[in-house]
Amino acid sequence: MANFVIIGGGIIGLSSAYYLQQSGNNVTVIDKTDMSNNCSYGNAGYVCPSHFIPLATPGIVKQGLKWMFNSTSPFYVKPRVDKALIDWGWKFMKSATTEKVAAAAVPLRDIALLSKQLYEEWIKQPQFAFAYEQKGLLEIFQTEKGYEHAKHTVEKAHELGLSDTLLLNAEALQALEPQTKINALGAIHFKCDAHLYPNKLMQQLITHLKNADVTIINNEEVTGFETNAKNITGVITDKNKYTTDAVVIATGSWSRSLVNKLNIKIPLMPGRGYSVTTEDAKYKINYPAVLLEGRAALTPMDGNKTRFGGTMEITPTNTPPRLNRVLGLLNAVKRFYPEFDIPFPTEDKIWYGYRPCSADGLPYIGKTDKWNNVTIATGHSMLGLSLGAGTGKLVEEIVNQKPTSMDIKPFKVERFG
Repeated sequence: MANFVIIGGGIIGLSSAYYLQQSGNNVTVIDKTDMSNNCSYGNAGYVCPSHFIPLATPGIVKQGLKWMFNSTSPFYVKPRVDKALIDWGWKFMKSATTEKVAAAAVPLRDIALLSKQLYEEWIKQPQFAFAYEQKGLLEIFQTEKGYEHAKHTVEKAHELGLSDTLLLNAEALQALEPQTKINALGAIHFKCDAHLYPNKLMQQLITHLKNADVTIINNEEVTGFETNAKNITGVITDKNKYTTDAVVIATGSWSRSLVNKLNIKIPLMPGRGYSVTTEDAKYKINYPAVLLEGRAALTPMDGNKTRFGGTMEITPTNTPPRLNRVLGLLNAVKRFYPEFDIPFPTEDKIWYGYRPCSADGLPYIGKTDKWNNVTIATGHSMLGLSLGAGTGKLVEEIVNQKPTSMDIKPFKVERFG
């Protein structure tokens, strides 16, 4: 029986632990926090094959240049002289071509469909009840430009086999949400999508792993590794050392600095997002929604909750939160749902976390050329929860040297050299 160490206690690390333990191995998960409030908790809860367009697109580069110095905008880059940021930004712009966006669609679709299938297997088990629902996802637009984008996206979805994707006019959209007015020209309805309550998923997954004798180590930071030739033999933390037969690095936005200790370079930047969750509020929606021009997301969750989230702030992980970005988020919601008078929350009610953004919008999943027994799984940007179960399954297959459930070449860790 092999001993595996997984570094990172978000959805990617825990899903990897789930499948590696199932395959008959001793598994230890190490995280520098108490695993109670990382980025896997505060997201919009989408399980979304619809998100086959990566973050790095020609449009976001052009728009981002307009937004980047406005700290309330949906896409903000903290101005600074940072070699890693400059390198990432250059590679991001080179990746934001029509051809590369088209090439990313199939692997993003495939890993999302795999992940969705696996989540649906999880909810059949008695230990899991994380408010999984398949109502689809609305992508709501207000402008003619948004309508043209929606037409193109629906055509692409149909080409990818997501045939239950519909283009709705304003009347059809309003009929789905009769209890509240929506300011919009229309929406895409991605019926293939589902959503869940991330807090329940994470808590139940941790409980299941503990019950399955997975060792969970909280509040220890990995500081180094013991090596022998091209193998990692030990993981060193600020408190202990753990011997291992293989290592999985799933540390999200902290992955770039950690893999640097192994002489591996991946272009990756933390993208901070914010969310606010209301309970039993009078403002209700029936369907999860993405607001195209507002760059915001809304999700009805767990029966009595609504989560409002979004924004992308490329900033160091030690930067204090910019709470005015939440004001921009709530103002965007108000432009689409004019009856939603959501008061600005107190600071303790605002969640924020860091999404690990690769330079091309595709995750890094796989082995590296430098080490025989290291698997990396990071860089999922805003899709970590959506792709979590599927990534965990792929990690298990990679570590155990099995055929993978899909082609993982597009996710090659060292694809940027």
